[in-house]
Amino acid sequence: MDIKHIEKGGRGAFLIKGDDGSRLAEMTYVTAGEGGFIIDHTEVDGSLRGQGVGDKLLAKAVKYAREKSLKIFATCPFALKKLQASEEYKDVFGG
Repeated sequence: MDIKHIEKGGRGAFLIKGDDGSRLAEMTYVTAGEGGFIIDHTEVDGSLRGQGVGDKLLAKAVKYAREKSLKIFATCPFALKKLQASEEYKDVFGG
């Protein structure tokens, strides 16, 4: 499963596209100053549900945060719940 990362104008997304170029899954964010970003939305197409796609998108976001020394905040209920519950993501979770 190939997860792409796009950024433009203080916004970004980690996404999976279908063969026709449509977005099958996405986790979007907005930058929060120079030190972090806020995950504000996660959506997964029904055809991918039950495959842990949301978790894979979050893992990609965490990898990006670690590479850039950023903190992750979340208003998206899915991302917030996963970040709060994971000891593994404690280093990048900004609260």
